[in-house]
Amino acid sequence: MIELLRAPALGDVKHGFAGRRGGVSTGVHAGLNVGLGSADEREAVLRNRDLARDALLPGATLVTVHQVHSPDVVTVTAPIPEDDRPSADAMVTDRPGLILGILTADCVPVLFADAQAGVVGAAHAGWKGAIGGVTDRTIAAMEVLGADRGRIVTAIGPCIGRASYEVTLDFAARFAAEDAENDRFFSAGREGHCQFDIAAYVAARLAGAGIGRIEMLDEDTYSQPERFYSYRRSCHRGEPDYGRQISMIAL
Repeated sequence: MIELLRAPALGDVKHGFAGRRGGVSTGVHAGLNVGLGSADEREAVLRNRDLARDALLPGATLVTVHQVHSPDVVTVTAPIPEDDRPSADAMVTDRPGLILGILTADCVPVLFADAQAGVVGAAHAGWKGAIGGVTDRTIAAMEVLGADRGRIVTAIGPCIGRASYEVTLDFAARFAAEDAENDRFFSAGREGHCQFDIAAYVAARLAGAGIGRIEMLDEDTYSQPERFYSYRRSCHRGEPDYGRQISMIAL
């Protein structure tokens, strides 16, 4: 069975954070791998995408983008063929029947909704996109469609946790250079390194942008191999490839 985690903050808005449970992929991709960019068999990936779609909203159309760790946002008004996906890392829509799907394997998936305005969004926030402002741009794109950031509710799904995300001091310095207060997202680690709480950083960016309700699921992708795919875990294990899970939202 496909596991869809839900965020109470999003209420009745159709959404779900899928992990790797369920699906037809095998080997290192075993489970619900939806990554078209993975080395998995394409037929298996397409089948998994259909299964994920139907677990959320049967008969709807799943829309994804070619994610490139950017702050770029696409406004979706119609289905996008898998082979014609634009390069971007977030989407917004006010059209019913379109499922916005964000793929991750440690990065932060963020789902957005202004139920009153009938506008939803989804963002992929790796560290580059996060510091580059992908969540800020998603909020702005939703406002163009009539959303009000004072009403927008957000949910942060499964991603790599602080205990699993070791980075160098030079990495942390990039965030300190942006804002000295970003030091609070880094804790002491082994010599020359520290631990980064990327989910908390993303939550702070959302709060700073005026989002009043932010729910964090607090699920670490790295430490739960039976439930989630993890790029970093696959690298540490010396595996040749890794799967991607999907976070979805729709009107």
